[in-house]
Amino acid sequence: MQYSLGIDAGGTYTDAVVLNNADGKVLQANKALTTYPDLIHGIRNALDGLDQTSLANVRMVSVSTTLATNTILENTGYPVGLILVGKASIPDDQKIKYITQVSGGHNSAGNKVETLDIQSVEDFILKVRGKVSAFAVSSYFSVRNPEHELQVKDSVIRLTGLPVVCGHELSQDLGAYDRGVTAYLNAQLIPIANQFMQAVTAEIKRRNIEAKLMMLKCDGSVVGIEEALKKPIESIFSGPAASLLGASHLSGFKSCAVVDVGGTSTDVSMICEGLPEISNSGAVVGRWQTKVKALKMETSAMGGDSHVWMLNHEIHIGPRKVMPLCLAAMKYPEIKEKLKMKQTILRNQIGENIQPTKFFMKSGKIPDELSPEEKDLFERLSNRPSTVSDIYWNENRMPSPMTMDMLIQKRLVKTIGFTPTDALHVLGEYDRWDVEAADIGAEVLSGFAGINKLELCSNVKEQVACNMALNLAAFLLEGVDRKEIKNIIKGNFAAGIKVKMPVVLLGGPVTAYKNDLGKYIDSIVVVPEHASVGNAVGALMGKGIKRLEVLVKASLTESKYNLKPEAYIVFYPGGRKEFSSYTEALKHAEKTGAELVMEYMSFSGMDRSEIKIDMRRKDISLEDGTTPLETKLDFFGTGIVKGEVNY
Repeated sequence: MQYSLGIDAGGTYTDAVVLNNADGKVLQANKALTTYPDLIHGIRNALDGLDQTSLANVRMVSVSTTLATNTILENTGYPVGLILVGKASIPDDQKIKYITQVSGGHNSAGNKVETLDIQSVEDFILKVRGKVSAFAVSSYFSVRNPEHELQVKDSVIRLTGLPVVCGHELSQDLGAYDRGVTAYLNAQLIPIANQFMQAVTAEIKRRNIEAKLMMLKCDGSVVGIEEALKKPIESIFSGPAASLLGASHLSGFKSCAVVDVGGTSTDVSMICEGLPEISNSGAVVGRWQTKVKALKMETSAMGGDSHVWMLNHEIHIGPRKVMPLCLAAMKYPEIKEKLKMKQTILRNQIGENIQPTKFFMKSGKIPDELSPEEKDLFERLSNRPSTVSDIYWNENRMPSPMTMDMLIQKRLVKTIGFTPTDALHVLGEYDRWDVEAADIGAEVLSGFAGINKLELCSNVKEQVACNMALNLAAFLLEGVDRKEIKNIIKGNFAAGIKVKMPVVLLGGPVTAYKNDLGKYIDSIVVVPEHASVGNAVGALMGKGIKRLEVLVKASLTESKYNLKPEAYIVFYPGGRKEFSSYTEALKHAEKTGAELVMEYMSFSGMDRSEIKIDMRRKDISLEDGTTPLETKLDFFGTGIVKGEVNY
């Protein structure tokens, strides 16, 4: 008997499941708290809860994670320097701290339009090298010629030795700035991805499990661990991709909409006849437009562990996550006594980080470099939860919200606060953790809202359910103004929104929201068995897939009388090659595309004998029957991992 092991490391929980390869049924499952910054403890705890004898028969391990998505949503990634080469248009509201733009770049034919200003590049590198963990570079039309990106990469490595990510390595789509953002986010995630995968690998080896180690990508495909570490940006939606595949598998619906309520975010996606819908424009995470081919989804920074905080009598939820009071009290029981003391905070001082129910403590991570203000605040903290009053007991000033925010962003400080999970504990709809701590926190916070604690918690639950419905409707009603959708959902109309396919809910206590969601959306709403570990199940449902584009484009000499091709250029990921004839160019394009797909699939752990490659061709010609001026070849490779679930 052969089994497969699925692991999903979310922002709050790390889940593990063992599936029977013969019939795809869940044999056992376990949940453990995700431990940050040292993830291995959470992974180890999740695996410890499984029958260890069954792990000896595991032949494939596949993992998914929401850590990358949550890092971007919470803006807690590592600092990165972005270098843009050429005439890329930069939005006025861009918020990348370390960024420069220098002359250089190429045109659509891959020919140099400006000389790379390498001196300005190196000046920037030397200026910020002590402030960043990695660099990213994107050059104008680097998808046609990556020469300038590679020159910048060489300079970064020579001057700093730091990791550097090139835009052309991640996407062949046009758009130098968006490619730059994609490279920037990828560079931010490299240390986090390495830490996560090293923890998984170490734990698998420690248990003497002899199995292929794979990772689920954001398009629902799987990839070998080596490739995953090069491009962690492609894991940004691996958690939602896993939930989509897991929901379909557990519910038995080949077509359904999925609402996955995690600790940090709520994600909505859809699967049709067993295939995830893929976004043509690239994944959007928070305020970032990327060029990553990912499943099409709607996400919001509101989950079970989102921070519930008060401002001007209004209840706010998120976007930051905190450890729920009910959970924190299990490990730090003193927080209940501190909550009962009802620390004094004036209403004009209150803000997201200055709340009567919020606690701060050191995360355990050692700081690299801190400003004097950051150092002063950090040294006031301990390894136990502290309130604002604890930190500034003898001071006539409150902590700077910006300074505390920077420590949180650098992952040096861990926070505890009231959450929707606490609200469910108070309402009696979830009781996994310390109900008393949640109850005390609700009592304290309700005083700032001007309502009683049950009204507060009911309001929080309603906001979460409404947010689920709004995300679901906005996803399915593409192109319809979100404000209008919200008016329909929250309005008292004789008509409403009907979803024509089943809606599957995944996540911890999602059963608590099933009836509430039904108030806003008319549909069949299902919570399948093992819904709380659906992502870990979905991590095992991905197949080997590679999409790749090769372009054959005529290089034209324009005259008064005709357009005459001088040569034909083949553009492929990472390079270009010129030919004197179209026939030669096309032959090379077909061969190169197939070889690149096969190389990728083999490197990703697919069985070469099971790899299938399909090619679609699209020609652009001036007249029918003439040699095309442009030919686009789309390659689609599929493969099977040896030892995967097969039923």
